[in-house]
Amino acid sequence: MSQSTPELTVLMPCLNESETIGSCVRKARETLSKLGIEGEVLVADNGSSDGSQEIAAKAGARVVAVAAKGYGNALMGGIAEAKGRFILMGDADDSYDFREIGKFVDQLRAGHELVQGCRLPAGGGRVAPGAMPFLHRWWGNPMFSFLARWWFQVPFHDIYCGMRAFSKELYERLDLRCTGMEFATEMIIKASLQKARLAEVPITLHPDGRQSRAPHLKTFRDGWRTLRYFLLCTPRWLFLVPGAALIVLGLLGYGIALPGLTIGGLTFDAHTLLFASMFMLCGYQSILFSIFAKTFAITEGLLPPDKRLSRFFELVNLEKGLIASGLAMLAGLCLLGLAVEQWRLADFGRLDYAKTMRCVVPGVTLVALGFQTVLSSFFVSLLGMRRK
Repeated sequence: MSQSTPELTVLMPCLNESETIGSCVRKARETLSKLGIEGEVLVADNGSSDGSQEIAAKAGARVVAVAAKGYGNALMGGIAEAKGRFILMGDADDSYDFREIGKFVDQLRAGHELVQGCRLPAGGGRVAPGAMPFLHRWWGNPMFSFLARWWFQVPFHDIYCGMRAFSKELYERLDLRCTGMEFATEMIIKASLQKARLAEVPITLHPDGRQSRAPHLKTFRDGWRTLRYFLLCTPRWLFLVPGAALIVLGLLGYGIALPGLTIGGLTFDAHTLLFASMFMLCGYQSILFSIFAKTFAITEGLLPPDKRLSRFFELVNLEKGLIASGLAMLAGLCLLGLAVEQWRLADFGRLDYAKTMRCVVPGVTLVALGFQTVLSSFFVSLLGMRRK
């Protein structure tokens, strides 16, 4: 392999890391030399004002300036400049020991496309005393890692670990979009959904070597951003499951309110129908949004193609949606017509609302559901045009 195409690029995003950047660069360079790995150390500077650039260069790193602010922007800028076939990224705060590079390279050479470090004991890692805040270690990180395993089949125990290695070919295939802290999470989720070859290696997390300022990570802000991204990547849990639950509640309400059942001394009548209709309308809208979100995410490259969604569109198209909506609206209008007929029979006077509402409420609900289906059928067809 020629000097212009090294096997590994060790990439460090940097923003005012003058206290630690030199140590990190030296450790990485020494390890590359010791293990005989042909590589480079690249620092992607995101606008440091404390002289970090000069310190990194003096320690032997190649420094590139990335003007666009944000953790993801810094990494994307660095990856674009990286010469290595493989890239290992790690924070420049001295919390990651770059002398552990060999573990990652071994897994990459074995054919894995993304190798994630694990600092938590659940994955064989170790957290040195004082290296990780209590809330991060015992709640935030395990919880989000669990959700990633459950929702996206990510085989990692520590998704927040900032030390990982991957092939440049995988990175280009993933087409990452996030420019902030979500960048690292997006990489893991997309790699898992695309069935990339993944591996996890245990590492040790050391205390942050910076003394003059606080870490860039903000517990609740970045925790919310992670949860928000998780939800956006899984319309099933954000829209579909809640929507289905609401529809079940609505159907249950109709089942006990239409016949006017009395259960445990409670009589369910017309007002229960109103609540049940509200549940059904909201639930149906939520399910429609799950289809919109999934279709949009796939057409825009945010998520990989989904066979289940493809099968859905094979069974349900614009024409079938319009037919279904027409039938629903017709049934609803018939019920509303029956209510008007009851009013006519009462000489357009006062009505027995407990009786009349059993026609009006389902009628209005069916018309509203049908109208929603008309609009949604056209909208999802527009979204899916690029997919086709």
